[in-house]
Amino acid sequence: MTINWEVIIWTCITLAVLMSIIGLILYAISARNVRSKRKELGEVHTELKVGSRIMFAGGVYGKVVGIDDEDTLRVEVAPKVVITISRYAVQSLLK
Repeated sequence: MTINWEVIIWTCITLAVLMSIIGLILYAISARNVRSKRKELGEVHTELKVGSRIMFAGGVYGKVVGIDDEDTLRVEVAPKVVITISRYAVQSLLK
């Protein structure tokens, strides 16, 4: 019994092409999701104002009580407990 190397090579080429196509599709979907998430976070960071209810990336909720400069916020996380955080730690605005 002899090994048919031609069939093995064409099978490997076919599998490589299929894997490449699947990889490209997954890359395109991932790039689109990253772009939409980046746009959404950009809107969140520009819409922050005093009185906004927010959620941090770690899941902590709070209310913006002050904006120190363009990168830091003062947030009340409990009655009379105010912390200073980076604007970029905010994950979402709550309605």
